Amino acid sequence: MGRRIHWLALVLTLVATGLSIAVYKHRVLGYPLQAETIEPTWIVQARMQITPGSGPIKASLKLPTNSPGMGQLRENFISRGYGLTVQESRAHREAVWTVRRATQRQSLYYQGVFYRDPVSQTFLPRPAFPDVPSLEEPFQTAMLSTVEEVRRQSADISSFTTSLLNRINSSAPTEEMALFLNSPDYRGHRVRTARVILAGARIPSVQINGFYLTDVSRTQPVRWLAVHNQREWLFFDPATGQMGLPENFLIWWTGESPPIDVEGADLVDLGWSIRRNDLTALDLAEQRSAAHANWLAPFSLFNLPVQAQAVYAVLMLVPVGAFIMILMRNVIGMPSFGTFMPVLIALAFRETGLLAGLVMFSIVVAVGLSLRFYLARLQLLLVPRLTAVLIIVVFLMVLLSLASHSMGWEVGLSVGLFPMVILAMIIERMSIVWEERGPSDALKEGLGSGVIAALAFLVMSLQLVQHLAFVYPELMLVVLGLTILMGRYSGYRLNELIRFRVLARSAK
Repeated sequence: MGRRIHWLALVLTLVATGLSIAVYKHRVLGYPLQAETIEPTWIVQARMQITPGSGPIKASLKLPTNSPGMGQLRENFISRGYGLTVQESRAHREAVWTVRRATQRQSLYYQGVFYRDPVSQTFLPRPAFPDVPSLEEPFQTAMLSTVEEVRRQSADISSFTTSLLNRINSSAPTEEMALFLNSPDYRGHRVRTARVILAGARIPSVQINGFYLTDVSRTQPVRWLAVHNQREWLFFDPATGQMGLPENFLIWWTGESPPIDVEGADLVDLGWSIRRNDLTALDLAEQRSAAHANWLAPFSLFNLPVQAQAVYAVLMLVPVGAFIMILMRNVIGMPSFGTFMPVLIALAFRETGLLAGLVMFSIVVAVGLSLRFYLARLQLLLVPRLTAVLIIVVFLMVLLSLASHSMGWEVGLSVGLFPMVILAMIIERMSIVWEERGPSDALKEGLGSGVIAALAFLVMSLQLVQHLAFVYPELMLVVLGLTILMGRYSGYRLNELIRFRVLARSAK
């Protein structure tokens, strides 16, 4: 009983560990489940042109921090001759360029690369309740009256905000709302108007400024409204009152202050541009993992040289083919020569193709088996006999390559990639079975080896299997767990159920 529990615990641990790492890589790091999946990234650039004065210059640019649904891959600063520091707090980031003296107009650049990240939902920390503003009359009375009226017609903070924004955007506003909309301090500034009235209801809010991520050579930031309901931040479009942040909206900074502040110089121009750059999801995941120094980054097979990657792309398929062989032998009951010979033959089929590989395999084994019987009459020792068979196999492959080349069948040239030693061992094993148990068993095992090799080749040729095996090597732990699970399978095999079905009927 103790061994059974240990066995099951080992299987569950291996499977759970492999699946957990794979799910983490997919959900958090963004590794795709299918090859050639395309993911968009956006390069957002801020270009600041300044004309220097007579003294030191200090230019401060607000940088993006936390934007729900968005992640930042990397950022670059271009500022020749300027010193640069990045000041960070929990909710704000700022780039500060400084220079003692400048003599001509210069441009400062900031570039950030962003991508969609559904896992990232962080924003500002939970705010405190605001104090009720103290406004001049008649604005104070108009604010309190609007708060009372909107509160009666709403059920919670989200409906309160939606109702308020609808009143601000109404073509026939109330007298109280018209007072704000016609005031020079609030005219054309929906967010400021909404925030003042929300503060009158003691509802925390903040102005957010950002960009719709679309390909555009020049754009300007837009204002949105964020409201906190004591559980989470809610985002509203001030122009429509619709709740929910669009998936292509990038929050850059918060508050009503401008994004840049320049001291000791004149800001001539501040231009924003956005460019889309499509990457494969795999490349994006690799860059994300490296940029954020994830603990899994050093264990990626993509860190290996290209030549080594090509080798491991094949080797990672061997456990898959071996597990197919376990199912075919232990569950189906199909006979074969050896344990791993069909898997190695399946790998050879990757170079020749299935049909051509089966034809070449059959020809080499059939001719080699005939010559093996001739060698048996010479009563050679084991090692010289195996060496002779190996030489015959190499010679047969050379003849097949020459014959196929002369007929214009270039696929035959790949026969040289066949595992020569494996073919020699198959011929030797088949001849022994032929002599000891007869030609029927020898042909069955030979046919079974071919079928298992063909099935393993078909599974290993699936693009999805190749992608998962290389990108998610931790799934080999799952295959190992299932292999250990099958290692104690002692039930009936499918061929046994077919063989003894007559006895089963008579027993009933």
